[in-house]
Amino acid sequence: MKEDKLIIQGIEFKSRFWIGTGKYKDFDETARVIEASGSDMVTVAVRRVNITDRKSPNLLDFLDPKKYKILPNTAGCYNVEDALRYSRLAREAGVSDMIKLEVIGDERTLFPDVIGLLRATEILAKEGFIVFPYTNDDPVMCKRLEDAGAAVVMPLGAPIGSGLGLRNPYNIKIILEASSVPVIVDAGVGIASDAAVAMELGCDAVLINTAVAGAKDPMAMAEAIKYAVMAGRLAYKAGRMPKKLYATASSPIDGML
Repeated sequence: MKEDKLIIQGIEFKSRFWIGTGKYKDFDETARVIEASGSDMVTVAVRRVNITDRKSPNLLDFLDPKKYKILPNTAGCYNVEDALRYSRLAREAGVSDMIKLEVIGDERTLFPDVIGLLRATEILAKEGFIVFPYTNDDPVMCKRLEDAGAAVVMPLGAPIGSGLGLRNPYNIKIILEASSVPVIVDAGVGIASDAAVAMELGCDAVLINTAVAGAKDPMAMAEAIKYAVMAGRLAYKAGRMPKKLYATASSPIDGML
């Protein structure tokens, strides 16, 4: 498994468990949970992290840039213009050329505005950004985003923060079959087994925040998901046995007395 690294546009990731940084009680807890997760990819909301005033407390001060890759995101942006502005702000501040792109279309469900998302992806990809778009579990839209220059596609498993797990694993399988870029499940994972399911399907990684931050013991949940992601990936690579309607004896009857 140590050799099973995820590489996206020349950037190498050792962990396939990517973690968010919202909803923790303070920066210290956030840093400790990230350490427990084993993740080397951390996403931060540009709107919630002070990246322009270095004199103020900043989450980035708690994350070793030699240890973690920072993925700024455009959480809370409801139109293309805001998403573009925050993406450019993060790059100009020296955070990263990578951007987790969110263009939200509905305040209640936080489902993406896929038309705006596609437009923003095209613009940012042309500007040299490495775009990670959060989208619906729609195989057609995922392909359109890939064609628009997205470095990966990030279909939701369920609504953000819902913890419902993968509501439509069949769509995820279709997305995986059609994609020539990595597929990363983003949103909806509620517990370790949900992460394992995503990895067993063949997803390249999972991005999780609320399942960890909202757990009674975030440190323990981060560790549980770390191992679930590893187990799911290993199971996928091992190849599951075929499903059968009837039983098959595990031991042959030859040699019975």
